[in-house]
Amino acid sequence: MKKIPLRQCIGCGEMKSKKEMIRVIKTPEGEIMMDATGRKNGRGAYICPSSECLKKAIKSKGLERSFKMNIPKEVYEQLTKEMESIDQ
Repeated sequence: MKKIPLRQCIGCGEMKSKKEMIRVIKTPEGEIMMDATGRKNGRGAYICPSSECLKKAIKSKGLERSFKMNIPKEVYEQLTKEMESIDQ
């Protein structure tokens, strides 16, 4: 039996397999971006591929807690645009 890695969504709090979720990373330079491959360097936080979960994460400051920093509005706007393109 191979163990399936589980991650918790920073929006809804559900535990799901890593492959079902989208990784958001903070690079060593402090840039925040979506990591579709799941292989980029940096601190990662996971979110369900739905704009609903992203809204919950923004409201509950889930990303800010995960990365231990304040996140500018522009970053949230960029993540929302990327999530909308994934949703479709």
